[in-house]
Amino acid sequence: MALPTVTDLLVITNAAAGSAHQEAVDAALDTLRERADVEVAATSSPEDCDAAVARRGGRRVVVCGGDGSVHFIVTALHRSGDLADPIGLIPLGTGNDLARALGLPLDPRAAAEVVLDGEPHQLDLMVDDDGGLVVNAVHVGVGAAAALAAAALKPRLGRLAYVVGGVSAGAKATGWQVAVRVDGQVLVDGKQKVLQVGIGLGRSVGGGSPLTPHSVLDDQLADVVVSKAVGPLARLGYGLRLRRGSHLDRPDVLTARGKQVEAEGEPFHYNADGEIHGPVERRTWTIHPDGWRLVVPPGAGTVPPTT
Repeated sequence: MALPTVTDLLVITNAAAGSAHQEAVDAALDTLRERADVEVAATSSPEDCDAAVARRGGRRVVVCGGDGSVHFIVTALHRSGDLADPIGLIPLGTGNDLARALGLPLDPRAAAEVVLDGEPHQLDLMVDDDGGLVVNAVHVGVGAAAALAAAALKPRLGRLAYVVGGVSAGAKATGWQVAVRVDGQVLVDGKQKVLQVGIGLGRSVGGGSPLTPHSVLDDQLADVVVSKAVGPLARLGYGLRLRRGSHLDRPDVLTARGKQVEAEGEPFHYNADGEIHGPVERRTWTIHPDGWRLVVPPGAGTVPPTT
């Protein structure tokens, strides 16, 4: 049977990554070059990503990195008006939550085979009122605090940094007074403190914590989870159950689904696909009607169900 014809590729890598990352990139490139003409662009900033996307010509973009790298490239495509152009993904991030939700292989050679043989699939995208994008998840509260704590630990601890950062943030957090509205309906009114507001397109964050375990990446809806577990024992219980994905059964956890989510209250940071923003007093996230497109395993059709 004839192999599929593949568009010429522009592989975007992280110029600041270490030797282990480069070895994985090289393994992916070896596979891609067997059947495609490949150009490589090493980037170190969002501006570099914009420039690489702008000069790609007719090449299909392939991202070597994690959720943050995908975030930057989708943002670049959004700025240039090219969200309809599909991209490929070699998952080389610390957490790779987006890839896990999509069933993409984490082995670089196997992921390269998906880039060559896979099919473009439309995925959900959120746009905030400041022009920022979300491809996987955004957090307010302890999730952002945990990411701030984990950032300094990632070079030494890798994926474990998410666990250590989460424990540290969970022990110190006393909550935030933030109101949350989903499609205009009040989920929490901001009069009481909340520990976390999570808005998910994908199911997991931080390398596998299933914050919104029932999320589907192509249903044009965001899943919202609000935890009111602000007491010391409540925070501990919530954190333990979050790792198992059973936190939605707690009486101090509220959930909703919708196309628009508003958060407003005392100044808060938020973590969008691993990037920390803020502090702000208000932010609104809205489902983009057209989304973005990613190459997924052949025959997948739709995003794999929750397992």
